[in-house]
Amino acid sequence: MLASIIACFVLGYLSIVFEHPLRLDKTVPALIMAALCWALLAVGFNSGIVSVIDTHEHVYSLAAHAMDHHAAEEGFVNTLLHHLGKTAEILVFLIGAMTIVEIIDLHRGFEVLKSYVTTKSRRKLLWVVGVLGFILSAIIDNLTATIVLVTLLRKLVPDRTDRLWFVALIVIAANAGGAWSPIGDVTTTMLWIGNRVSTQGLVLNLVLPSLVCFVVPFVAASFMKPFNGELQMSADQKAAEPLLSSRTMLYLGLGGIVFVPIFKTLTHLPPYLGMMLSLGVVWLVSEYIKIKPRMTAEERRSFSAHHALARIELSSILFFLGILMAVAALESLVFGTNAEGELVGTLRYVAEWLDEVIPSQDIVVIVLGFASAIIDNVPLVAASMGMYNAPIDAKLWHFIAYAAGTGGSMLIIGSAAGVAAMGMERIDFIWYLRKVSWLALIGFLAGAIFYIFMAPLLHA
Repeated sequence: MLASIIACFVLGYLSIVFEHPLRLDKTVPALIMAALCWALLAVGFNSGIVSVIDTHEHVYSLAAHAMDHHAAEEGFVNTLLHHLGKTAEILVFLIGAMTIVEIIDLHRGFEVLKSYVTTKSRRKLLWVVGVLGFILSAIIDNLTATIVLVTLLRKLVPDRTDRLWFVALIVIAANAGGAWSPIGDVTTTMLWIGNRVSTQGLVLNLVLPSLVCFVVPFVAASFMKPFNGELQMSADQKAAEPLLSSRTMLYLGLGGIVFVPIFKTLTHLPPYLGMMLSLGVVWLVSEYIKIKPRMTAEERRSFSAHHALARIELSSILFFLGILMAVAALESLVFGTNAEGELVGTLRYVAEWLDEVIPSQDIVVIVLGFASAIIDNVPLVAASMGMYNAPIDAKLWHFIAYAAGTGGSMLIIGSAAGVAAMGMERIDFIWYLRKVSWLALIGFLAGAIFYIFMAPLLHA
């Protein structure tokens, strides 16, 4: 049964990795994998074949004379509910953030940002959109920042061949910017909500390595042919005029998202509650704010939060649900005993094995960064959270946040930002691998080396 659960996870994982050749949305195998992993775990547990372990290292088993059956069954249910609750915290947070961003977009708030970009120099434009990507991704997450900037580049760079280069570099900038913010990337959000890192610790430890990861490839790209000379600006650059409500909703929405870490620091409550408060305020203002001089009731409905909710990519939310619960099943499955003779879950067993095989934990994390370029970084970070028991703001968690957040830039399918850019501009996998991957690689390694040398000073 143990082998069946692991095989189910591996097959589901491979289906997610090869979603493009299979032409199958990765949400489908994620949901099936999660349900089957827990179903097999339940069947094995009820048959007394396998045991489960909760987050407090309590082992529950129905094997003969192992423990009271009622207590064991209650322990299994509580373990499942605990993991579901932690997953739900992340999903509610993401739904709130995505809704706020969609409300801003409905009110053309991002048109205000677009109006500030007027340069015709390719090199200057590269740095302008790069800096915007680095900063915006830390505020509204790397996926949203990429979508906004790709939309901006479509207006500024009409030629698709030229635009692909800018979009590819935006992916690097957005992933670097998202790595040092608790709301900049799904993986950093997971670590933050899971109390592995604090807002202050994440920013203090990762802002400089992330900046190095961003600057190094952009400096190299500045001397490349695609970013030399001037661009012919598109005539319809300002086709979509801002509304009366654009600036208010932009500043209110972004301010609401930035308020969430402050709310957590002041109240010590989970971040999703702060996001619920921010969404409620933004929604309230959107109901009464003046949008145009004259509007019919039907026109106003098109700017409502209900319309924003309909635009949320629900498949992404369900994917996170599936993958996080599947990883939770592996974390809960007792695999064997460690060197100290303690029963441990599958992920912790793998972590301790890696620590024995690979001499340096830093090398293990760098390998994780390379792996995040090939497979989704969400399950990798979810797995690492179950593998290690380091205290909050330990060097390990910050390095994992950096590696998982920026390592995905090395392949176009290695991050949510890359997948979004690939879908919007139909970027060819091989083109990105040949032309851009080396830039992402030198940035990733430069930032990693910088962090390794800097970390002892911050954790002294």
